[in-house]
Amino acid sequence: MHPVTAEVTQRIVERSRETRADYLARMEAARHSGPGRAKLSCANWAHAFAAVGEGDKQRMRDPTAPNVAIVSAYNDMLSAHQPLERYPEIIKRAAREVGGTAQYAGGVPAMCDGVTQGRPGMELSLFSRDVIAMSTAIALSHDAFDAALMLGICDKIVPGLVMGALTFGHLPTIFVPGGPMTSGISNAEKARVRGLYAEGKATREELLDSEMKSYHGPGTCTFYGTANSNQMMMEMIGLHLPGSAFVQPNTPLREALVAAAPKRAIEIRDGGNDYIPMSAVVDEKSIVNALAGLMATGGSTNHTLHLIAMAAAAGIKITWEDFDDLSQVTPLIARVYPNGSEDVNAFHAAGGMAYVTRQLLDAGLAHDDVMTVAGRGLRRYQQEPFLQDGELVWKEGTAVSLNPDILRPVSDPFQPTGGTRLVQGNLGRAVFKTSAVKPQHRIIEAPALVFDDQEELLAAHKRGELARDFVAIVRFQGPKANGMPELHSLTPPLGVQLDKGFQVALVTDGRMSGASGKVPAAIHVTPEAADGGPLAYIQNGDIVRLDADAGTLEVKVPREELFSRPRAQCPPSGFGMGRELFGWMRQAAGPADAGACALFEAA
Repeated sequence: MHPVTAEVTQRIVERSRETRADYLARMEAARHSGPGRAKLSCANWAHAFAAVGEGDKQRMRDPTAPNVAIVSAYNDMLSAHQPLERYPEIIKRAAREVGGTAQYAGGVPAMCDGVTQGRPGMELSLFSRDVIAMSTAIALSHDAFDAALMLGICDKIVPGLVMGALTFGHLPTIFVPGGPMTSGISNAEKARVRGLYAEGKATREELLDSEMKSYHGPGTCTFYGTANSNQMMMEMIGLHLPGSAFVQPNTPLREALVAAAPKRAIEIRDGGNDYIPMSAVVDEKSIVNALAGLMATGGSTNHTLHLIAMAAAAGIKITWEDFDDLSQVTPLIARVYPNGSEDVNAFHAAGGMAYVTRQLLDAGLAHDDVMTVAGRGLRRYQQEPFLQDGELVWKEGTAVSLNPDILRPVSDPFQPTGGTRLVQGNLGRAVFKTSAVKPQHRIIEAPALVFDDQEELLAAHKRGELARDFVAIVRFQGPKANGMPELHSLTPPLGVQLDKGFQVALVTDGRMSGASGKVPAAIHVTPEAADGGPLAYIQNGDIVRLDADAGTLEVKVPREELFSRPRAQCPPSGFGMGRELFGWMRQAAGPADAGACALFEAA
């Protein structure tokens, strides 16, 4: 192992010793209690399968016959989740083939951040993760299952499913992805039209036509944002069947992988020959593997929140320092839009996750000695699935990149460090995505322009007030203030000024989209302004220095002077669009560097 990877892993183990031991003890107790159906009264158990077909009903009369839970985030508004509509029937047929049954145990909500960007609904987005976790627990609470399948793909959905499923970590659990849509217009063309629209040089009709050519069919959006970073992490953690992340939907190979999931789940159930509970898969080493994959591929900054919360659900404590230290030794070996010009389909064709896994293992930057749903060892994930004479088989993936503009070996990376950096100073702690920002834009020192919401900045842009060097401070966007919405709609106007040659950066206690890039940004600033953080005291004209290379975030104002100023007051929380229902979550939310979680203390 690389010495830094080994050291970070060991300190996570030490930091998590008590909470991890407590979690594992609870999972072992749940295992020994057995599936609840063996303890239910006949009336209780009859309720659980009253509506199933006669064949399944006869199997389910046997309390020892394996029964698999399906928890799905299907809806047909999300292109990524629309293919999930057909999965339950595929899964049920496959379970019957091996003497088991499968039941749709429950659905979880799934909102599309692409639809809610810049809209009030975005203020529900982050907390939807915690709602999904609770919904997953409700689905599994019937205690009638030997294993579980999680059907979900996008931003908050996979993290929420992981968090909820880990509370039933004694169950073997496999995540079943849907795959990316086919490629549309080039990302460069999409970005060009967005920029023209931000400058008033393209009409709304032209913009909509461009966007429809990009987002055009079933499957996950093809840029490397949070949704596709989720799929990468499920491979690195070992919760997918190997190589299943980026196989396109509605293809024979994808359907074969869907059918294989319940069969494997039944194989690894308690009482079978190869019991592999989720609690054994998600451990300290597999979390480090997810971190390594995130850094090596330039994955979404949203996972500096989500991965902390996911790990905490398994009793594991990770910090932004762990992200930063691993980023310093894990080179960036993938360039996928917005960190490059090509999409995830091109990434998959160039070697994809099999290549990335092999590179990280060979360099000692990831742990091979982990348990996965496919068995022991992450080396299994350097294989790819194929159909051979109609049968699903796995073969070794390519050992060389098939497109060095997209994938490179660790020995010749795109940059020597990973995609994310911790920046900190007298303005607090924040995250900076280095993989998407050109080196010449990673250091900026300029006067602050302070905004209390994104609408104020957009209005200033329309008035022509941003044609200068500045650092945009967009505050009161943290979890306690308004639920920490993504601020992706700020990328085009800020990018316009960057393209004009001005020094421009964003500093915010909010989030940016996992697809954001180009504009240098210190995001997730904590303590947030609503919690009395330094952003609540900064004023227009203060000189701010953001240096991603040195890892610093500072305002050139003495601490005594800064905190002697009147504290800006957080605007009242919005109402409408369901926001009033989430007041308790805003109050309960932890800080960004602890996962911004309302359900439990994450770090």
